[in-house]
Amino acid sequence: MPLLTPYQLGRFQLSHRIVLAPLTRCRAYNALPQPHAAIYYAQRTTPGCLLISEATGSSESASGYPCTPGIWSREQIEAWKPVVKAVHDKGGYFFCQIWHAGRVSHTAYQCNGAAPVSSTNKGIRHGNVTLPSGKEQADYSTPRALTTEEIPQYVEQFRIAARNAIEAGFDGVDIHGAHGYLIDQFLKDGVNDRTDKYGGSIENRCRFAMEVVEAVAKEIGSSRLGIRISPFADFADATDSDPVALGVQFATSLNKHNLLYMHCVEPRMKAAGEIETNQSSWPIRKAYKNSFSVGGGFTMADGNEAIRSGKADRVEFGRLFLANPDFVKRFALGAPLNKYKREFFYTQDPVIGYTDYPFLEQQNLQENLKNLKDLNLKAS
Repeated sequence: MPLLTPYQLGRFQLSHRIVLAPLTRCRAYNALPQPHAAIYYAQRTTPGCLLISEATGSSESASGYPCTPGIWSREQIEAWKPVVKAVHDKGGYFFCQIWHAGRVSHTAYQCNGAAPVSSTNKGIRHGNVTLPSGKEQADYSTPRALTTEEIPQYVEQFRIAARNAIEAGFDGVDIHGAHGYLIDQFLKDGVNDRTDKYGGSIENRCRFAMEVVEAVAKEIGSSRLGIRISPFADFADATDSDPVALGVQFATSLNKHNLLYMHCVEPRMKAAGEIETNQSSWPIRKAYKNSFSVGGGFTMADGNEAIRSGKADRVEFGRLFLANPDFVKRFALGAPLNKYKREFFYTQDPVIGYTDYPFLEQQNLQENLKNLKDLNLKAS
């Protein structure tokens, strides 16, 4: 099966092409990675596999969800170290995804109740934000557009976060440029209404992202750096009038930085779920010169086809991987998969919907015990 073939990703010898996608799990109390995160990631690690962490804040103002981790402080660096070690001890490679939520936030997450920052003063019209308690919901707060002069400060936050991630032991960094968050708010013309050098043309809208890429690459090396984009997605009202052109321009601009990889979320992955579309990431794949991965609602079958056809070098799996800690083994055996429990995706429980999904051996043992019990009952 193509997904189970080895792949040389820069300095990293991958034993297969299945990647754990970055998945926000909302279980990092006080923005600190917890011991249960080490269990969660280690469960999903196989020798030579690549895992990408949940989105990790680049600064105190970066969050828009309860209990998401950060990487801006010494305490956070130290808290990440045992989590990273748990992955390395099982032979895996671990990249830290760094992000800033931008306007996908609320004043409750901001220092002194300030307005969240963005490329724009326009607020998100659809959906609600979950407040830090994890229980109440509210409308998204109206953002404040960053001034031209302020933007280098946010580039610097990404640079420092990347440096901290490497100090924590991560093998590399994945920049979150997708799903309606700060970088995506600059990329998409449905959000970005700026008239300075960061707005207007596609090249200008890509400028902030490229400045972040350049700064981080200089800090940790381009061979440790990847980036994720979602030109087709409409999360948090982040839409673009020509996503293919945006993606191709982004890939072309990215080529000169010689990053380790680029990850593009497939057009079928929308806020409301998977949809049929005639749009494709193929033009973006063809424009990008380095390693390319895809994600967004893939099954085992179409993941294999993506590798076989050359559409991607690796496929990132999210919901299926979180529900099946031994996903790679089940894939290899053609074994049935656990069903994910959507209602527990973003709860703050350290076990339920997090580390309690059963391994195949546990299920087989339970089934055998049940069969034995049934036989004993019939014999009696």
